[in-house]
Amino acid sequence: MTSSSSISPIADDVATPDISAITALSKAAGDPLRMQVLQVLQQNAYGVLELCQIFDIRQPAMSHHLKILANAGLVATRREGTTIFYRRNLRNNNIDLQPLQQALFASIDRAGLSAGLADHQKQINQERAGASVEFFNRNFSRFEENQDLIASWADYGDSVESFLESSIAASGTAIEVGPGYGQFLGKLSQTFKQVVALDNSPEMLEQCQARATQQGLQNIEFVLGDTSLANQRGIKADCLSLNMVLHHNPAPAEIIADCAKLLATGGVLLITDLCAHDQEWVKQSCGDFWLGFEPEELSHWASLAGLVEGNSLYLTQRNGFRIQLRQFSAGSAAT
Repeated sequence: MTSSSSISPIADDVATPDISAITALSKAAGDPLRMQVLQVLQQNAYGVLELCQIFDIRQPAMSHHLKILANAGLVATRREGTTIFYRRNLRNNNIDLQPLQQALFASIDRAGLSAGLADHQKQINQERAGASVEFFNRNFSRFEENQDLIASWADYGDSVESFLESSIAASGTAIEVGPGYGQFLGKLSQTFKQVVALDNSPEMLEQCQARATQQGLQNIEFVLGDTSLANQRGIKADCLSLNMVLHHNPAPAEIIADCAKLLATGGVLLITDLCAHDQEWVKQSCGDFWLGFEPEELSHWASLAGLVEGNSLYLTQRNGFRIQLRQFSAGSAAT
């Protein structure tokens, strides 16, 4: 009796990697400036003129590099009003390239951003933040009117309060970043021993404090500043709320990272914000910087900050906007 062995041919329908796509990605990865662009885009999106300012190069040159990165699937674009913003493409459409792309991003991030580029990036973010604060200082008396154009607290507040009740594990300290007129503070005040209301607009904070006083809320500290200031003070929270804040903020990923550091072990970050939409009028009328967010963006930024994703709830409003309620937790002390 004899035996024989043979090698079966590869079936015709088995997919093989696209060499041209691998070549395009490798070409895009082969330029130091393009790698630095990907570093800058790690946690934020920028327009071409902002990137020109960060890198101190002319627009035609920057546009050329961005086109190469886009063709390789390394960056994605999104129009916000009249500006096209570039951000990292979190998931390459070519499945075969996803592991290579993820490994590339991980290596770039470990390398770290140069001090000079980090300073230029910080300057851009500060300019953005200054414009946002100026808007709210100028329009503080119209805050509720502006919010009603998108979604009023009366439309979704009960859902947020129920979401809070199902999320908390400890009731020591809560922080609300950007509390507006304090619609959520009453519930937080009842639920937690101590509440910190944090806002970088003095006019908005004054209005919020006045309304809290009218309601007789006693256990709230009103702090003028941002999340970086709260970290400097060493505040630790069992619960931190970002209620309709991120779409006004020029660097949402940085805010989420700051919030992660503010959470006590087992603490919960609750995010209420708009899903991505195309209603550009909100930028002028309501001071929105971003036209909402894709859910996977919030998940990605929270993961980068070391947070664990929990429950989610999605609400459709009467005027066509969709609201996402998201829960993320610090399984161990955030670093």
